[in-house]
Amino acid sequence: MTSLTEKDKARVRAFWSKIAPKSEDIGAEAICRMLTVYPQTKTYFDHWQDKTPNSPQAKKHGITVMGGVGEAVSKIDDMKGGLLSLSELHAFTLRVDPANFKIVSHCILVVMAIMFPNDFTPQVHVAMDKFLAAVALALAEKYR
Repeated sequence: MTSLTEKDKARVRAFWSKIAPKSEDIGAEAICRMLTVYPQTKTYFDHWQDKTPNSPQAKKHGITVMGGVGEAVSKIDDMKGGLLSLSELHAFTLRVDPANFKIVSHCILVVMAIMFPNDFTPQVHVAMDKFLAAVALALAEKYR
């Protein structure tokens, strides 16, 4: 994996400051998209009464996911340590296949590009892609 440069980190922080007020909408749409495009991901949500993409549970989970992304932005210099409790939760309690972190990351990227077309420049795209890959790696830490 390509590491985040200081320039990448600055782009992530700057872009996050623009999108943070809409992060709940981004998360809700990203989870909706994930459940539609990758229906196999629904297996992790058997406890939901309604697993349709626009369900209240899906939207709520999107908000939770983007809260984690915001936390990762604030801990961008030590995501492995900063996201340790989330890694433990996903590995030991939720038992989520870490391949799903890449799936949701992709969906988040797509939604950010749709919602912020003028701000989602190629440079921001690269930085956010590298950042979300680093988040996925940090979340997979306890699987090793």
